[in-house]
Amino acid sequence: MNGGNGIAGASAPAILRAIGCEVIELFSAVDGNFPNHHPDPSKPENLRDLIQALRDTGAELGLAFDGDGDRLGIVTREGNNIYPDRQMMLFARDVLTRVPGGTVLFDVKCSQRLAPAIEAAGGVALMYKTGHSLIKAKMKAIEAEGKAAPLGGEMSGHIFFKERWYGFDDAIYCGARLLEIVSKSANPSRVLEDLPNAPSTPELNLKCAEGEHFTLMEQLKAKAEFTTATRIATIDGLRVEYADGFGLARPSNTTPVIVLRFEADTPAALARIQDDFRAQFARVNPEIVLPF
Repeated sequence: MNGGNGIAGASAPAILRAIGCEVIELFSAVDGNFPNHHPDPSKPENLRDLIQALRDTGAELGLAFDGDGDRLGIVTREGNNIYPDRQMMLFARDVLTRVPGGTVLFDVKCSQRLAPAIEAAGGVALMYKTGHSLIKAKMKAIEAEGKAAPLGGEMSGHIFFKERWYGFDDAIYCGARLLEIVSKSANPSRVLEDLPNAPSTPELNLKCAEGEHFTLMEQLKAKAEFTTATRIATIDGLRVEYADGFGLARPSNTTPVIVLRFEADTPAALARIQDDFRAQFARVNPEIVLPF
């Protein structure tokens, strides 16, 4: 368990031990200077120490927490990062056994494989805007209509359980729910490794001047011509879907960056989709330097 010197380190080890886990601790001491690494489990570079600890100790799974304890990162025994959209597949399968037909929300950054996994488990898949407050509000709105919204999640690592919980994001509780599910298998890491996957990028950030990211995004919407796309969703930036993958560009709500992410069925398709986005950004500004 990597506490990242964030607040989860003060309570997560004892809670995990109380539910029967053997816990090997990394960076549990709360220290707002974050002397070991930035406490953001969505960034692969912040999981290196956890991956090394798994190799050194032979532990079954690695859990990593962010600074304020509301986002969870998961690493398998093999050292592979199970991104939150794949975590959501596992949680949806479990939750929907008790809430059949429930709506499961996810944000625009999530995998194309998530919606089919939700539907195969008997749920209604709903893609929505990024933002933990927005997801929570949408879950409440669905329930106000008399429908069930037992689960929501974001690619950043915020997971919202309404079934058997209160609908807010708590990474320690999320980790406990994960452990409850995988503990039923003799090989917990294999349960996670077997979740649907595809070649993809992590979240990429195009840094802009303050306010410029909104202007650039509007220009991209106005000038881009994604002629081979099968669907373009504009609920939050541009999510351009193809027969074999997707690309996303959206303005961050909190920092002056455009967030980018790509996924495809094959590495060749991933490269082609990224090339398409490069061409569309060049229509707006030929001098722009992209992070991919």
